[in-house]
Amino acid sequence: MSKRSAVIPGSFDPITYGHLNIIERALEIFDQVHVGVAVNVSKNALFSMDERIALIEEVCGGDPRITVGAFEGLLVNHAAERGATALVRGLRAVSDFEYEFQMAHMNRKLNPEIETVFLMAGEEYFYVSSKLVKEVASLGGDVEGLVPPVVLERLRERLLTGETEA
Repeated sequence: MSKRSAVIPGSFDPITYGHLNIIERALEIFDQVHVGVAVNVSKNALFSMDERIALIEEVCGGDPRITVGAFEGLLVNHAAERGATALVRGLRAVSDFEYEFQMAHMNRKLNPEIETVFLMAGEEYFYVSSKLVKEVASLGGDVEGLVPPVVLERLRERLLTGETEA
């Protein structure tokens, strides 16, 4: 029996409990999940690629069903290289759906062998995004409970030093 494999793409800058909720739920559907950390030059990352990958690996607790790695270029190409047959995307709001709907159709045109699966964010996380977490934390707000403790610690350290990814 072949393993069902999916890619969950994102910038994960930083990974939140919302991301983890989607990863955990995807593991109920798929045998293997690859967390694909997108190289996105248009975003000003707070954490380097290596830091984001290390944080994801740490909070995923070494689960052998989860792999993590960076990718550039077309997501469907990365998924095909990984042997994945699905892309998993989390949806928080209607505004997410409009963009994701377009991307799903484009990805289907580029590679009809790869399906896109949408998972609704858990109700306790539907408002959480990495961007919002960074913004609130940078203004001195408490983001405890929105990110895992190790991420919270690294976020506080990074914001105290004022560093961003070089």
